[in-house]
Amino acid sequence: MNKVMQTLTNHRSIRSYTNEPVTEEQLNQIVTAAQAAPSSINGQQVTIISVQNPEKKAKIAELAGGQPWIAQAPVFLLFCADFYRAKIAAELNNEKLVITDSVESMLVGATDVGLAMGNAIAAAEAMGLGIVPIGGARKRPQELIELLNIPEYVFPVCGLVVGHPADPSALKPRFPQEAVYHKEAYNTNLTDLVKEYDAQVSAYMKERTGGKEERTWSQTVSGIYNRVYYPEVRAMLEKQGFKFE
Repeated sequence: MNKVMQTLTNHRSIRSYTNEPVTEEQLNQIVTAAQAAPSSINGQQVTIISVQNPEKKAKIAELAGGQPWIAQAPVFLLFCADFYRAKIAAELNNEKLVITDSVESMLVGATDVGLAMGNAIAAAEAMGLGIVPIGGARKRPQELIELLNIPEYVFPVCGLVVGHPADPSALKPRFPQEAVYHKEAYNTNLTDLVKEYDAQVSAYMKERTGGKEERTWSQTVSGIYNRVYYPEVRAMLEKQGFKFE
């Protein structure tokens, strides 16, 4: 296995960090890697906002639902789907920006962010840094937009905590490949694989918590997806100029 594969397959989320700073050179390399990711029509619909100010990080930790590692780590990166530059392009060429009237713009923006963040994560971990993605950036998104002065046609998708790990964390088990990799057509016979994975996750949780918790994957997912857990997202998108046509 080469070094790239070792980095990718050794990923784990880090939620405890040392006081050692992340250098500007490291941050520049992370952003360079993110920018190198492919994007739809080369539109490069991604903006990354770096937050290192302690007060701002503490506020973001609160807005994200009380996630202390955001405040603890030296850097928080907010990945945004960005059509503000596309708006400028439209104005320069006397065109109308219509794509933001469609859900396609949100899919394009979120996909571009995912590709860019994947590169950023790989770059950070290749340098020995730890990371944890923060979906809670969408929990109180309008307040985050105001805090970071985010303009119209831009919306926060996900955050990324970056720092030096204080605790390496355990490698979380993944689904067997046959559950996620289907050849020629989708195989819907997945119940037994989910049950097997549930048993594996339960054993992992039991070991990680010293027997205090044995929660399965399906219990976790069904217990979260039984509601819209970030209900402010739609209103935020509409306020930022996006429509759902």
